[in-house]
Amino acid sequence: MAKDFKINGRPVGPDQPPYVVAEMSGNHNGEIGRALALIDAARAAGADAVKIQTYRADTITIDHDGPEFVIEKGLWAGRRLFELYEEAHTPWEWHEELFAHARKIGITLFSAPFDPTAVALLQGLDCPAYKIASPEIVDIDLIERCARTGKPLIISTGMASFEEIEEAVAAARGAGAEEILVLHCISGYPTPFDQANLATIPDLAERLDVAIGLSDHTMDTVVAEAAVAMGAVLVEKHFTLRRADGGVDSAFSLEPEELAVLVRNLRAVFDARGKPNYRPTDAEKEMLAMRRSLYVVADVAAGEVLTEAHVRSIRPANGLPPKYLSQVLGKRATRALRRGEPLAGDMVQGFAD
Repeated sequence: MAKDFKINGRPVGPDQPPYVVAEMSGNHNGEIGRALALIDAARAAGADAVKIQTYRADTITIDHDGPEFVIEKGLWAGRRLFELYEEAHTPWEWHEELFAHARKIGITLFSAPFDPTAVALLQGLDCPAYKIASPEIVDIDLIERCARTGKPLIISTGMASFEEIEEAVAAARGAGAEEILVLHCISGYPTPFDQANLATIPDLAERLDVAIGLSDHTMDTVVAEAAVAMGAVLVEKHFTLRRADGGVDSAFSLEPEELAVLVRNLRAVFDARGKPNYRPTDAEKEMLAMRRSLYVVADVAAGEVLTEAHVRSIRPANGLPPKYLSQVLGKRATRALRRGEPLAGDMVQGFAD
């Protein structure tokens, strides 16, 4: 598994609380004030980081009216790619202020670059990590450029075959990336629960020998919570100030209060997951006395044969374990026994555990 994976100094891995990334995407709605407010809201909700996307409409597509440049189905049906990305992009002239604000208030900000010029811009701002968005997993040149920066690299896998994922990870490693984290992702907006396929998380961890997280586009928090139970070390979720304000991604984004609930629940799930354990926990120790054990339930004279009328398995647990009942019945008492005494081995002639 990737060793010492860190984002801006924060360790991310199986032994660490899940790293929570609040994805701003286009939910700034074209207003830098709203973008800054989103960063504030993410920090207040307890997220570890905010992620933005660094592209321009003309670096991710071209201004064209052809049918292949128009989205046919789904949330953005009928939208031209160029117009959608023009609306959704985070203006490059905002980036310096956004990074400075995040540093000032104490939350990590990083980005997903979509072309070489975006990587250059982010390098100039000392972006602490890079994400390869799901559609870009086939852009090996972009992956290699990000890997060569030496920054931690997160690769999202929506729509990808295992062979494509494997090729992307190999390209990153070949270009010098030492810290790689792969996100299981379903690029459905929103993603139905029955297509989340969380069983992919431990499978990817075993196949790739890297840490695995989740980029979640479902309409709730339960899938992300289940993912952490299954070993996800990072969860990315879109968020907005208010879904009612609209925006390109608002329909499948969490509001700040919901993001806070997600953060709390993910950390509770991590704590609850724990490690394999077959000994009483601290919370259980006081209940050990409520186990059953062998007790004298009727007075017995010295030398009298013990029967089921004299000895039973009852609570509490101060006597011999119940498994010895068959070994004491039919034997004689070494002394007079009183009702309510816990039965001990030296009270029974010839008893040997």
